[in-house]
Amino acid sequence: MEGDCLSCMKYLMFLFNFFIFLGGACLLGVGIWVIVDPTGFREIVAANPLLFTGAYIMLAMGAMLFLLGFLGCCGAIRENKCLLLFFFMFILLIFLAELSAAILAFIFRENLTREFFTKELKKHYLRNNDTDVFSSTWNSVMITFACCGVNGPEDFETVSHVSHLPLEEAPPEACCQRHLQTQEGMFVDRDACLGGVERFQNRQGCYTVILNSFETYVYLAGALAIGVLAIELFAMIFAMCLFRGIQ
Repeated sequence: MEGDCLSCMKYLMFLFNFFIFLGGACLLGVGIWVIVDPTGFREIVAANPLLFTGAYIMLAMGAMLFLLGFLGCCGAIRENKCLLLFFFMFILLIFLAELSAAILAFIFRENLTREFFTKELKKHYLRNNDTDVFSSTWNSVMITFACCGVNGPEDFETVSHVSHLPLEEAPPEACCQRHLQTQEGMFVDRDACLGGVERFQNRQGCYTVILNSFETYVYLAGALAIGVLAIELFAMIFAMCLFRGIQ
C-alpha cells in the first residue's frame, strides 16, 4: 500500500513539474516576443528602462522555471533525492519572490491610475524631442495604438509646443492619423491635423485604448499567475513527500 502511494506521488510530482516546465516555456516565449516584436513594443521596451528590465526578468524567470520543471520531472521519475531537494529549495525561492512581487504590485497599484499618467505626461512630455526617453516612449505608444495623450488631445493644452498655432489647436505629431501605425507611416494630412481639424487627429486617449486592448490579457495573466503559484505550492508538497518516502 505504501509502495502504491509512493508511486502515485511520483507521477503526481511529474505531472505538476510538467506544468511548471510548460509555464516556463510560455514565459520564455512571451519575453522573447516582447523584445523582438516588430509592431512597436520593441521600441517602447528599449526606450523605457523599467520595461527593459521587466522583459529580461520575465526571460530569466521563464528560463529558471523551464529548467526547474525539467529537473523536477527527472527527480520524480528517477527518484533522485538530490534532484528533489535541489528542486524544492529553488522552487521555494521562486515562490517567495513571485508572492512578494504580487504583494508589491497590489500595494503600488495606485501608480497606474489615469490621474497619475496624466500628471506625469503634463509634467515631463516634450513633444517631438526624440532624445528624451519619456517623450519618445509616449510618441511610440501614441503612434502604435493610434491614440492621443492619456485622455485625449486636451491633455496637451498645457504642454509647451513649437508652433505659431494656438495652444489648444496644436497636438503633437504623434496624435495625427497615419496610413500605417509606425514611425515611418505617412500622415493622412499633417497640416490639417496640427491646424486643429479633428477628423485628422486620433481623438481617443491611450489609457482607454490600451486598457481595452489588454483587458483580456490582464485577466488571463492574473489567472495564469495564480495557477502557477498553486502549481508550485503543490509541487513543493509532493517533492517533500516523495523525498521523505524514498529510502
